[in-house]
Amino acid sequence: MVDVKRPALEGSVAVRGGRRLSFAEYGSPRGPAIVWMHGTPGARRQIPLEARAHAERHGLRIIGIDRPGIGSSTPHLYSDVLDWTGDLEILLDALAVDTVRLIGLSGGGPYVLAAGAALPDRVHGVGVLGGVAPTRGVDAADGGVIQLAVWAAPLLRVARVPLGVALTQAIRLVRPLAGPGLDLYAALQPPGDRNLLSRPEFKAMFLDDLLNGSRFQTSAPLNDLLLFTRHWGFTAADVRVPVRWWHGDDDHIVPFRHGQHLVDRLPDATMSVIDGESHLGGLGIAEHVISTLMDLGPRRAAASG
Repeated sequence: MVDVKRPALEGSVAVRGGRRLSFAEYGSPRGPAIVWMHGTPGARRQIPLEARAHAERHGLRIIGIDRPGIGSSTPHLYSDVLDWTGDLEILLDALAVDTVRLIGLSGGGPYVLAAGAALPDRVHGVGVLGGVAPTRGVDAADGGVIQLAVWAAPLLRVARVPLGVALTQAIRLVRPLAGPGLDLYAALQPPGDRNLLSRPEFKAMFLDDLLNGSRFQTSAPLNDLLLFTRHWGFTAADVRVPVRWWHGDDDHIVPFRHGQHLVDRLPDATMSVIDGESHLGGLGIAEHVISTLMDLGPRRAAASG
């Protein structure tokens, strides 16, 4: 098994309403900051080992954040995805982060786009890896697995809390089988995700994140699903910071056409197709993603001036 080092810094920050958000940092404590938003499900350590090593080599600071209801973050359901940016701003202030770039995998995509809409003066660029598209409003895309959440939304609204408790208890029961369980999941995936999950460093990272993040609670994925069935609180037209989107052309979770649909509606966005890859393909090109984002922001503004 690959050895997964602990984060350089790990803790929690007080945010609105007496709640807390937990985070994990990798790389240089004073380098340019990148906030990495985990998928659904996931937690603050769902950051490829390749990305962590890249941050150390290049003096970058990567910050993973637990969404409410996972890890040590206080359970909470935002009014919409945009609402979370109020907590993000407080966390950035507490960690002395002035400007930032963000990367979001899958269910983390809406959250990083929200940051681009709400904090344009602080956000220099956004990277999305197979991100979820809206199900409501002018930017809505139809079809895909996310429609299951739309159909289940009435149940989630009334049973979200007990379902979260049941999910947490179930994960605790199967924790000793986490490794074989991940292998079984991988065996059922398309070739792209199956190959990635068979790589020792990715399996070790996912297991470390799963076992660490689910120790106390596991309601965050249910909160995500419910929020994704609502209007996000902003539109694609509101995201005026540069967005770079990577999407596997064999994505079985979020259809490629969903990603292209949203990229076409964003004011400053480009799509990069990951040939032959499925939903997790963006994690396998982490160094390229980070390097691309680091070329956005102030350098881009200076070049145009």
